[in-house]
Amino acid sequence: MQESKSNDLRKLEDAMKGQESGSLEEKKETIISHFMGTGDKEHQELDPGTALQTFFDHIPINSIPGIKNSPVVELKTGGTVKDAILLLYEKNVFGAPIADVLDPDTTKIGRFTDRYIGFIDIGRMVLWWIEESERVLNQTRDVDDHKTGKDGIFDLLEQNPEICQTKVGELAKSFLWDPFLPVRLEDTLFHVLLLLSKHRVQFVPVIDQSNFQIAGVITQIDVIQLLLQSSGLEWFDGIADKAISEFSIEGERFSIVYGDQILAEALRILWESRVGAVPVLDRRSQKLIGCIRDTDIHLLFENNELFNNRKIRAVEEFIQMEAAKLNSESDQTPEKDLGRVPAPRMNRPVTIRRSTTLKQAMKNLSDTKNSFCFVVDDSEKPVFMITLRDIIVQFAPPCIDSGIHGGGFFETALEQAGCKVKNGTMICDRK
Repeated sequence: MQESKSNDLRKLEDAMKGQESGSLEEKKETIISHFMGTGDKEHQELDPGTALQTFFDHIPINSIPGIKNSPVVELKTGGTVKDAILLLYEKNVFGAPIADVLDPDTTKIGRFTDRYIGFIDIGRMVLWWIEESERVLNQTRDVDDHKTGKDGIFDLLEQNPEICQTKVGELAKSFLWDPFLPVRLEDTLFHVLLLLSKHRVQFVPVIDQSNFQIAGVITQIDVIQLLLQSSGLEWFDGIADKAISEFSIEGERFSIVYGDQILAEALRILWESRVGAVPVLDRRSQKLIGCIRDTDIHLLFENNELFNNRKIRAVEEFIQMEAAKLNSESDQTPEKDLGRVPAPRMNRPVTIRRSTTLKQAMKNLSDTKNSFCFVVDDSEKPVFMITLRDIIVQFAPPCIDSGIHGGGFFETALEQAGCKVKNGTMICDRK
């Protein structure tokens, strides 16, 4: 019996590896026939947790459509914040991995993952930089209360050399980095699911060990779309057809912004919340009328007047300006890379109710390419926010081994910034 099982598994694995030209749907059907009830009796006796893990562990990463994309922009720990922001803006990408500055005198080639020690996005860098600039301006008080410069956001960069010359590596002190947790092309969806469910990362980089390059990325949306392909299978529907109220999803804590507040206040709240988005409410009705996200920061680069008047312009006006701009543009198909993927308009946040099923929520987020949605009550007031990670965690097999960890990410990041954690306290070297 054991020999028969081993032969069967070898045949399945050979078939999966050899189906380079086959579709993901064909591969999925192959897996289902072996592990989801149409195979032999021994496979039918697998418990649900093991069957689910086996299912994910036989979907190879290289079968995901479009996984190999254009080269990924990278930042260096020794580069300045100003140069990093300009590079990401010019390359039209929302973020980049951070590469350590290797010792040129050493000839030893370490692990590929040792070269990359984190990931940072442009939204968080700009919010940090605006906050630091406001702090300096409040101390000097030599700038008009309503305007910060005639040339917009880039002008403010030039006005604060002590801030814009800050090294990217030093931003680890503010914990702005995300872990760099890669997988290999020969790994499976199981590895991706494990990392996304155990760590707060929005995507997983895929490395090609043949040339030691980043081949592409797998986002949370990619995983959600792959999971939705299993709609109709008993194991999937048994989870996804339940109402949101049946899950113990705590959701992300969030602050709120009112439409009549000024944009500068909203940016500060967005920075302080650290969750990537804040809902915008009508003050009188308390209804949800929009949201502002880290990914909307790029609009400040494209409109100097908007940035300069952020201390007098209302949030609701900002939201409507973006809606008007999008109305005049044709829809574009988002690229599957680190480029700025079009998200739902700020005046059209994705909302669901407690009675919405998990599958419906997944479809809404997949269709809109959004990373979160708001659960609203009968009066359209947001109750809590659900992220893609909250959903992915629901499909993490109970037998998952959580032994994969960040590989000392935070320790490495803090070392780059001249800091360390001792007895639960962060200590920075001051020279």
